[in-house]
Amino acid sequence: MSGQIAPTKHKGVGHRGRLRERFLRSGLDGFLDYEIVELLLTLGTPRKDCKQSAKEAIIKFCGLTGVLDSTLEELQQVKGIGPSNAFGIKLFQAVLERYSKERIDPKILFNSPATVFEYLREKIGRENKEHFIILCLDTRNNLIAADVSVGILNASLVHPREVFSQAILNNSSHVIVAHNHPSGDPTPSAEDVITTRRLVEAGKILGITVADHMIVTKDRYFSLKEKGIISG
Repeated sequence: MSGQIAPTKHKGVGHRGRLRERFLRSGLDGFLDYEIVELLLTLGTPRKDCKQSAKEAIIKFCGLTGVLDSTLEELQQVKGIGPSNAFGIKLFQAVLERYSKERIDPKILFNSPATVFEYLREKIGRENKEHFIILCLDTRNNLIAADVSVGILNASLVHPREVFSQAILNNSSHVIVAHNHPSGDPTPSAEDVITTRRLVEAGKILGITVADHMIVTKDRYFSLKEKGIISG
C-alpha cells in the first residue's frame, strides 16, 4: 500500500554475513582480534550486533587469547555478553580441547620438562578437577602408555603398587608422574613432595626410575626434578 514506511533494517544486517563470507573465502587472514570474537559471539545470537561487546572483551582480557581462555562467568562481566552469545566462545574452547587431546602424537620424545608439559597441559592441565597421570617411557624417552586417574591426590590414588604395576605391565624403563592443580598455582604441597619421595624409593627397589614428578596448570608447570627436589 502506498505511503507505508518500510521497516528499518538493523544496523548489523549484512555485517555478520560479510564476516562469514570473508572467513569462508580466506580463513582468518586479515581478521582483527575483535572480529574473531565477534564472529564467535554471533553463533549464539545471530540477530544481535556483537561488535562493541567483542571490542570490550578484547580490552578487558588483554587480547584474543585472554578472551578464549575466559570462563563463562568472566565473559558475562562484559556488557552485552550473556549465556546465549557466549555459546560460540565456549563451543570453541571445548572443540579445541578435544581436538588437542586427540591429535597429540603418542610417540613424542619426552626429553625435557618443557616438552612433557606441552603434552600434560592438553591432557590434564585445563581440567577443573584434580587428575593424576603416569607416563610410562622406554629407554629412548618415547611414551609407551599413559594412565589417568581422577580424584584428590592421596595415598590410595598414588600408591606405589598402582603406579608401578602400570610400569611393569608396559615394560617401562622409567616413569614420569604428574598431576594438575586446578587452582592455577603449580607449587607443590608438602604432601606432594612426601608422596614423590616415597615413589622414588619404591622405584629404586623395583629398578624403575621415577624420572620426574610434574605439577601442571593450563599455562604453568613445576618440575620437582628441575627444581632439585628429587633426582632421577
